[in-house]
Amino acid sequence: MKRKTPTPHDALFRRFLTHAETAREFLEIYLPPALQAVCNLSTLKLESGSFVEENLKAHISDMLYSLETTTGKGYVYCVVEHQSTENKMMAFRMLRYSVSAMQQHISQGHDTLPLVIPVLFYHGSVTPYPYSMNWLECFDLPEQARALYTGDFPLIDLTVMPDSEIMTHRRVALMELVLKHARQRDMLEWLKELVYLLSLDCYTDEQLRTAFHYLVQVGNTSDPERFIRGLAEQAPHHEGILMTLAQQFEQKGRQEGRQEGRQEGRQEGRQEGRQEGRLEGRQEAIQQMVRTMLTNGADHETIMKLTGLSAEELANIIH
Repeated sequence: MKRKTPTPHDALFRRFLTHAETAREFLEIYLPPALQAVCNLSTLKLESGSFVEENLKAHISDMLYSLETTTGKGYVYCVVEHQSTENKMMAFRMLRYSVSAMQQHISQGHDTLPLVIPVLFYHGSVTPYPYSMNWLECFDLPEQARALYTGDFPLIDLTVMPDSEIMTHRRVALMELVLKHARQRDMLEWLKELVYLLSLDCYTDEQLRTAFHYLVQVGNTSDPERFIRGLAEQAPHHEGILMTLAQQFEQKGRQEGRQEGRQEGRQEGRQEGRQEGRLEGRQEAIQQMVRTMLTNGADHETIMKLTGLSAEELANIIH
Protein backbone atom coordinates (compact mmCIF):
# COMPACT_ATOMS: atom_id res chain seq x y z
CA MET A 1 0.00 0.00 0.00
CA LYS A 2 1.39 3.40 -0.96
CA ARG A 3 1.90 6.02 1.69
CA LYS A 4 -0.60 8.85 1.76
CA THR A 5 0.40 11.59 -0.70
CA PRO A 6 0.97 14.90 1.15
CA THR A 7 -1.67 17.53 0.43
CA PRO A 8 -1.76 21.29 0.99
CA HIS A 9 -3.90 20.49 4.06
CA ASP A 10 -1.07 18.32 5.45
CA ALA A 11 1.54 21.01 4.88
CA LEU A 12 -0.51 23.70 6.63
CA PHE A 13 -1.44 21.42 9.52
CA ARG A 14 2.15 20.35 10.12
CA ARG A 15 3.64 23.81 9.74
CA PHE A 16 1.56 25.05 12.64
CA LEU A 17 1.44 22.04 14.95
CA THR A 18 5.14 21.17 14.80
CA HIS A 19 5.69 24.46 16.63
CA ALA A 20 5.73 23.69 20.35
CA GLU A 21 4.03 26.87 21.57
CA THR A 22 1.30 26.56 18.94
CA ALA A 23 0.72 22.90 19.81
CA ARG A 24 0.57 23.72 23.52
CA GLU A 25 -2.05 26.42 22.94
CA PHE A 26 -4.01 24.09 20.63
CA LEU A 27 -4.22 21.49 23.39
CA GLU A 28 -5.13 24.10 26.00
CA ILE A 29 -8.10 25.05 23.82
CA TYR A 30 -9.30 21.60 22.79
CA LEU A 31 -8.35 19.00 25.39
CA PRO A 32 -11.32 18.16 27.64
CA PRO A 33 -10.78 19.66 31.12
CA ALA A 34 -10.66 16.27 32.87
CA LEU A 35 -7.83 15.12 30.59
CA GLN A 36 -6.05 18.46 30.57
CA ALA A 37 -5.96 18.27 34.36
CA VAL A 38 -3.54 15.31 34.24
CA CYS A 39 -1.26 16.83 31.56
CA ASN A 40 1.69 19.06 32.34
CA LEU A 41 1.56 21.03 29.09
CA SER A 42 4.86 22.77 29.84
CA THR A 43 6.62 19.43 29.22
CA LEU A 44 5.07 18.92 25.75
CA LYS A 45 7.46 17.31 23.27
CA LEU A 46 6.93 16.28 19.64
CA GLU A 47 7.48 12.54 19.17
CA SER A 48 8.27 10.39 16.14
CA GLY A 49 5.49 8.29 14.65
CA SER A 50 7.96 5.79 13.16
CA PHE A 51 6.44 2.89 15.11
CA VAL A 52 3.10 3.14 13.32
CA GLU A 53 2.10 0.08 11.28
CA GLU A 54 2.77 0.43 7.56
CA ASN A 55 -0.89 0.07 6.60
CA LEU A 56 -1.78 2.90 8.99
CA LYS A 57 0.98 5.14 7.67
CA ALA A 58 -0.84 5.10 4.34
CA HIS A 59 -3.70 7.03 5.99
CA ILE A 60 -2.28 8.94 8.95
CA SER A 61 -1.34 12.63 8.85
CA ASP A 62 -0.85 13.14 12.54
CA MET A 63 1.07 14.82 15.28
CA LEU A 64 2.14 12.80 18.31
CA TYR A 65 3.13 14.58 21.51
CA SER A 66 4.36 13.27 24.83
CA LEU A 67 3.73 15.04 28.11
CA GLU A 68 4.54 14.34 31.72
CA THR A 69 1.62 14.03 34.11
CA THR A 70 0.82 16.73 36.62
CA THR A 71 1.79 14.30 39.40
CA GLY A 72 5.17 13.61 37.79
CA LYS A 73 4.38 9.90 37.50
CA GLY A 74 4.12 8.35 34.06
CA TYR A 75 3.45 9.88 30.67
CA VAL A 76 0.53 11.02 28.56
CA TYR A 77 0.60 10.97 24.77
CA CYS A 78 -1.68 13.03 22.59
CA VAL A 79 -2.38 12.15 18.95
CA VAL A 80 -3.86 14.91 16.81
CA GLU A 81 -5.12 13.70 13.43
CA HIS A 82 -6.45 16.07 10.82
CA GLN A 83 -8.99 14.89 8.26
CA SER A 84 -10.65 16.60 5.32
CA THR A 85 -12.77 13.57 4.34
CA GLU A 86 -15.12 11.76 6.70
CA ASN A 87 -14.35 8.11 7.51
CA LYS A 88 -16.78 5.70 9.15
CA MET A 89 -13.96 3.67 10.77
CA MET A 90 -11.91 6.66 11.92
CA ALA A 91 -12.48 5.97 15.63
CA PHE A 92 -11.15 2.43 15.24
CA ARG A 93 -8.17 3.68 13.21
CA MET A 94 -7.27 6.15 15.94
CA LEU A 95 -7.56 3.40 18.54
CA ARG A 96 -5.09 1.29 16.56
CA TYR A 97 -2.71 4.23 16.40
CA SER A 98 -3.09 4.75 20.15
CA VAL A 99 -2.31 1.09 20.87
CA SER A 100 0.80 1.36 18.66
CA ALA A 101 1.94 4.31 20.77
CA MET A 102 1.35 2.27 23.94
CA GLN A 103 3.36 -0.64 22.54
CA GLN A 104 6.25 1.68 21.69
CA HIS A 105 6.17 3.02 25.25
CA ILE A 106 6.33 -0.52 26.71
CA SER A 107 9.14 -1.45 24.28
CA GLN A 108 11.21 1.38 25.77
CA GLY A 109 11.26 -0.43 29.12
CA HIS A 110 8.22 0.98 30.92
CA ASP A 111 6.02 -1.46 32.84
CA THR A 112 2.71 0.43 32.80
CA LEU A 113 0.65 1.72 29.90
CA PRO A 114 0.53 5.45 29.19
CA LEU A 115 -2.69 7.33 28.61
CA VAL A 116 -2.91 8.09 24.87
CA ILE A 117 -5.45 10.78 23.97
CA PRO A 118 -6.56 10.70 20.32
CA VAL A 119 -8.01 13.94 18.92
CA LEU A 120 -9.55 14.35 15.47
CA PHE A 121 -9.26 17.77 13.79
CA TYR A 122 -11.85 17.77 10.99
CA HIS A 123 -12.32 20.34 8.21
CA GLY A 124 -14.29 18.50 5.52
CA SER A 125 -17.18 19.48 3.28
CA VAL A 126 -19.79 17.32 5.05
CA THR A 127 -21.06 19.04 8.17
CA PRO A 128 -21.33 18.21 10.95
CA TYR A 129 -18.96 15.26 11.14
CA PRO A 130 -21.30 12.34 10.41
CA TYR A 131 -19.76 9.43 12.34
CA SER A 132 -19.37 8.52 16.00
CA MET A 133 -15.97 9.02 17.62
CA ASN A 134 -16.64 6.10 19.97
CA TRP A 135 -14.85 3.09 18.50
CA LEU A 136 -17.32 0.71 20.13
CA GLU A 137 -19.98 2.07 17.77
CA CYS A 138 -18.00 0.56 14.87
CA PHE A 139 -19.19 -2.93 15.86
CA ASP A 140 -22.18 -4.80 14.49
CA LEU A 141 -22.96 -5.62 18.15
CA PRO A 142 -22.02 -2.42 20.02
CA GLU A 143 -23.64 -3.34 23.35
CA GLN A 144 -21.83 -6.69 23.52
CA ALA A 145 -18.61 -4.97 22.43
CA ARG A 146 -19.01 -2.41 25.20
CA ALA A 147 -19.47 -5.12 27.80
CA LEU A 148 -16.47 -7.08 26.48
CA TYR A 149 -13.96 -4.26 26.02
CA THR A 150 -14.77 -2.17 29.07
CA GLY A 151 -14.62 -5.05 31.56
CA ASP A 152 -12.23 -7.85 32.45
CA PHE A 153 -11.43 -10.32 29.69
CA PRO A 154 -12.52 -13.95 30.25
CA LEU A 155 -9.93 -15.94 32.24
CA ILE A 156 -9.57 -19.73 32.44
CA ASP A 157 -7.35 -20.39 35.46
CA LEU A 158 -6.61 -24.12 35.68
CA THR A 159 -4.58 -23.64 38.85
CA VAL A 160 -7.72 -23.01 40.92
CA MET A 161 -10.15 -25.23 39.01
CA PRO A 162 -11.11 -28.45 40.87
CA ASP A 163 -10.24 -31.69 39.09
CA SER A 164 -13.87 -32.75 39.52
CA GLU A 165 -14.92 -29.83 37.34
CA ILE A 166 -12.23 -30.53 34.76
CA MET A 167 -13.40 -34.13 34.48
CA THR A 168 -16.80 -32.92 33.23
CA HIS A 169 -15.29 -31.12 30.24
CA ARG A 170 -15.07 -34.25 28.09
CA ARG A 171 -13.21 -33.33 24.88
CA VAL A 172 -11.00 -30.69 26.51
CA ALA A 173 -10.60 -32.44 29.88
CA LEU A 174 -7.49 -34.43 28.88
CA MET A 175 -5.66 -31.31 27.73
CA GLU A 176 -6.65 -29.41 30.88
CA LEU A 177 -5.72 -32.21 33.29
CA VAL A 178 -2.35 -32.80 31.63
CA LEU A 179 -1.45 -29.09 31.58
CA LYS A 180 -2.55 -28.64 35.19
CA HIS A 181 -0.70 -31.57 36.77
CA ALA A 182 2.12 -32.74 34.48
CA ARG A 183 4.89 -30.84 36.29
CA GLN A 184 3.44 -30.96 39.81
CA ARG A 185 2.21 -34.49 40.56
CA ASP A 186 3.64 -37.92 39.87
CA MET A 187 1.72 -39.15 36.85
CA LEU A 188 1.02 -42.49 38.52
CA GLU A 189 -1.08 -40.63 41.11
CA TRP A 190 -3.66 -39.58 38.52
CA LEU A 191 -3.60 -42.69 36.37
CA LYS A 192 -7.21 -43.42 37.36
CA GLU A 193 -8.44 -40.07 36.04
CA LEU A 194 -6.63 -40.63 32.74
CA VAL A 195 -8.13 -44.09 32.38
CA TYR A 196 -11.60 -42.61 32.87
CA LEU A 197 -11.03 -39.91 30.25
CA LEU A 198 -9.78 -42.49 27.75
CA SER A 199 -12.92 -44.54 28.37
CA LEU A 200 -14.98 -41.63 27.00
CA ASP A 201 -13.49 -42.42 23.58
CA CYS A 202 -13.71 -38.80 22.44
CA TYR A 203 -10.06 -38.06 21.56
CA THR A 204 -8.34 -38.50 18.22
CA ASP A 205 -5.19 -40.61 17.91
CA GLU A 206 -3.17 -37.46 17.21
CA GLN A 207 -4.52 -35.78 20.33
CA LEU A 208 -3.57 -38.83 22.41
CA ARG A 209 -0.06 -39.04 20.92
CA THR A 210 0.52 -35.34 21.53
CA ALA A 211 -0.83 -35.47 25.09
CA PHE A 212 1.28 -38.46 26.12
CA HIS A 213 4.41 -37.20 24.37
CA TYR A 214 3.95 -34.01 26.39
CA LEU A 215 3.51 -36.00 29.59
CA VAL A 216 6.71 -37.94 29.03
CA GLN A 217 8.67 -34.81 28.05
CA VAL A 218 7.66 -32.58 30.97
CA GLY A 219 5.80 -34.90 33.33
CA ASN A 220 6.87 -35.80 36.84
CA THR A 221 7.70 -39.52 36.77
CA SER A 222 10.82 -41.63 37.07
CA ASP A 223 9.56 -44.35 34.72
CA PRO A 224 7.51 -43.00 31.77
CA GLU A 225 7.53 -46.37 29.98
CA ARG A 226 5.97 -48.09 33.00
CA PHE A 227 3.38 -45.32 33.21
CA ILE A 228 2.35 -45.73 29.55
CA ARG A 229 2.23 -49.55 29.81
CA GLY A 230 0.12 -49.34 32.97
CA LEU A 231 -2.27 -47.00 31.22
CA ALA A 232 -2.50 -49.37 28.24
CA GLU A 233 -3.40 -52.29 30.53
CA GLN A 234 -6.30 -50.35 32.05
CA ALA A 235 -7.48 -48.77 28.80
CA PRO A 236 -7.48 -51.74 26.39
CA HIS A 237 -9.45 -49.83 23.76
CA HIS A 238 -6.39 -47.61 23.25
CA GLU A 239 -3.80 -50.33 23.86
CA GLY A 240 -2.45 -50.20 20.30
CA ILE A 241 -1.47 -46.54 20.28
CA LEU A 242 -0.27 -46.62 23.89
CA MET A 243 1.96 -49.67 23.38
CA THR A 244 3.40 -48.08 20.25
CA LEU A 245 4.26 -45.03 22.33
CA ALA A 246 5.78 -47.22 25.05
CA GLN A 247 7.99 -48.96 22.47
CA GLN A 248 9.08 -45.61 21.07
CA PHE A 249 9.99 -44.38 24.54
CA GLU A 250 11.85 -47.64 25.24
CA GLN A 251 13.85 -47.29 22.01
CA LYS A 252 14.54 -43.65 22.77
CA GLY A 253 15.75 -44.65 26.24
CA ARG A 254 18.18 -47.18 24.76
CA GLN A 255 19.50 -44.62 22.30
CA GLU A 256 19.94 -42.03 25.04
CA GLY A 257 21.66 -44.68 27.19
CA ARG A 258 24.11 -45.51 24.41
CA GLN A 259 24.75 -41.83 23.81
CA GLU A 260 25.32 -41.20 27.51
CA GLY A 261 27.67 -44.21 27.58
CA ARG A 262 29.68 -42.84 24.68
CA GLN A 263 29.76 -39.44 26.29
CA GLU A 264 30.88 -40.89 29.62
CA GLY A 265 33.55 -42.88 27.76
CA ARG A 266 34.83 -39.74 26.07
CA GLN A 267 34.79 -37.93 29.38
CA GLU A 268 36.72 -40.74 31.08
CA GLY A 269 39.20 -40.69 28.20
CA ARG A 270 39.69 -36.96 28.64
CA GLN A 271 40.18 -37.41 32.37
CA GLU A 272 42.72 -40.21 31.82
CA GLY A 273 44.50 -38.05 29.25
CA ARG A 274 44.68 -35.17 31.71
CA GLN A 275 45.99 -37.50 34.41
CA GLU A 276 48.62 -38.90 32.06
CA GLY A 277 49.59 -35.39 31.06
CA ARG A 278 49.98 -34.30 34.66
CA LEU A 279 52.06 -37.44 35.41
CA GLU A 280 54.35 -36.80 32.43
CA GLY A 281 54.71 -33.19 33.51
CA ARG A 282 55.78 -34.23 37.01
CA GLN A 283 58.28 -36.74 35.60
CA GLU A 284 59.82 -34.12 33.33
CA ALA A 285 60.07 -31.69 36.25
CA ILE A 286 61.84 -34.34 38.40
CA GLN A 287 64.23 -35.18 35.55
CA GLN A 288 65.10 -31.51 35.13
CA MET A 289 65.62 -31.17 38.87
CA VAL A 290 67.95 -34.20 38.91
CA ARG A 291 70.05 -32.81 36.05
CA THR A 292 70.32 -29.44 37.77
CA MET A 293 71.40 -31.04 41.05
CA LEU A 294 74.00 -33.21 39.27
CA THR A 295 75.35 -30.14 37.49
CA ASN A 296 75.68 -28.43 40.86
CA GLY A 297 77.66 -31.40 42.23
CA ALA A 298 75.02 -33.12 44.40
CA ASP A 299 75.72 -36.78 45.18
CA HIS A 300 73.26 -39.59 44.35
CA GLU A 301 72.23 -40.18 47.96
CA THR A 302 71.25 -36.51 48.44
CA ILE A 303 69.29 -36.48 45.17
CA MET A 304 67.34 -39.64 46.11
CA LYS A 305 66.58 -38.21 49.53
CA LEU A 306 65.23 -34.91 48.14
CA THR A 307 63.26 -36.35 45.18
CA GLY A 308 62.06 -39.63 46.63
CA LEU A 309 63.54 -41.53 43.67
CA SER A 310 64.87 -45.05 44.05
CA ALA A 311 68.40 -45.92 42.93
CA GLU A 312 66.98 -47.64 39.84
CA GLU A 313 64.77 -44.63 38.90
CA LEU A 314 67.71 -42.27 39.35
CA ALA A 315 69.91 -44.50 37.21
CA ASN A 316 67.28 -44.48 34.41
CA ILE A 317 67.23 -40.68 34.40
CA ILE A 318 71.01 -40.38 34.39
CA HIS A 319 71.38 -42.85 31.54
